[in-house]
Amino acid sequence: MEREDDFQKKRAHLKNLNDQELKERFWDLVDRIVDPLVEEARNYTSPSIERSVLLRMGFSGLEAKTLVNLALEKDLLGHGAGALVLNAAHRNNLGIRETGLSMIQGNYWNYEA
Repeated sequence: MEREDDFQKKRAHLKNLNDQELKERFWDLVDRIVDPLVEEARNYTSPSIERSVLLRMGFSGLEAKTLVNLALEKDLLGHGAGALVLNAAHRNNLGIRETGLSMIQGNYWNYEA
C-alpha cells in the first residue's frame, strides 16, 4: 500500500512565511507543546521525587525521608522540600545541611512564598 504524497497540500498554510516567521511559528508550537509539561512539573510532585532532590542536596536517606514527611504533615510538599530547605537557609543565613537538620528538629517551618 503506497501513501499519497500530500506534502504540498499540508504545507500550503506555511508556504508564504519567511524564515523568521517559520522560526517564530516553530518556537510558538514548541512552547504550546511543552507548557503542559512545565505546568505538571510546577504543580505536582511526589515524596519520592522530593527525597531524591534532598539526597542530591547532601542529606542521608533517613534525613530526606524525615524532611519530606514533615513537609507533608505541614501541607508544604507542593512547594518542594528542597526549595523549603534552600529558602529557609537563605532567610536565616545558614548552610543548607545545617538548615535541613534544624528543620528536622522543628525549626524554620514558617514558609514564605
